[in-house]
Amino acid sequence: MQTVRTLFFYLGFYLLVLIFSPLVLLSIPLPYPYRYALVKVWAHGVLGWLKLTCGLSYEVHGAENIPDVPSAIVLSKHQAAWETIAFLTVFPPQIWVLKRELLKIPIYGWALGSLKPVAIDRKNIRQSLRDIIKQGKERLSEGHWIIIFPEGTRVLPKQAGRYTPSGGLLAAEAVVPVVPVAHNAGSFWRRTSFVKRAGVIQIRIGEVIQTEGKTAQEITKQAEVWIEQTMQTLPEHP
Repeated sequence: MQTVRTLFFYLGFYLLVLIFSPLVLLSIPLPYPYRYALVKVWAHGVLGWLKLTCGLSYEVHGAENIPDVPSAIVLSKHQAAWETIAFLTVFPPQIWVLKRELLKIPIYGWALGSLKPVAIDRKNIRQSLRDIIKQGKERLSEGHWIIIFPEGTRVLPKQAGRYTPSGGLLAAEAVVPVVPVAHNAGSFWRRTSFVKRAGVIQIRIGEVIQTEGKTAQEITKQAEVWIEQTMQTLPEHP
């Protein structure tokens, strides 16, 4: 039954992508906030459809820790595609550090590219770090939040990857707050399974990490310790 429900979810998901991607492209001549608002409506639509079809919703704990500042960096666990959608509804206007290949996807990738992402070549680590620092500082100065997955790729529930220094480096250079985030989306939206499991995804937002006077290594380590300790307290779907 859950397989059928997941199939219905994906039918609606791709329909929403087909509807909103051209709308985002058509909105390029308009001020950026209009374009971003369209994407946020799309995210709410996807999450609402996910709850209706698959019975999968989410709760946010620690929303009071989200600072009221023009720009900040979110360092988050990465387990599924789900959080790339859900964070649009949780945090202030944001841009993403993502792999450059995504921008080559017709229509969808073009729409994604219009949202000012920091696009990197993950095969060239040294150049990627330079791009994240240079473009990231530009985006932060424009008043955007930046979402970074410090492990660089999706990891399975209860597992931890190596935390890269990119987020800490950017935070140290730009001297902006860092918001650590843990969640258990991978227990319901599994990277190895087509089926989306019913339940409630838990998002935990930690206290702000102030970066003034701290090194990139100190910032990254502080975020890693909080995220990994919090991950151990989150329930895992059987």
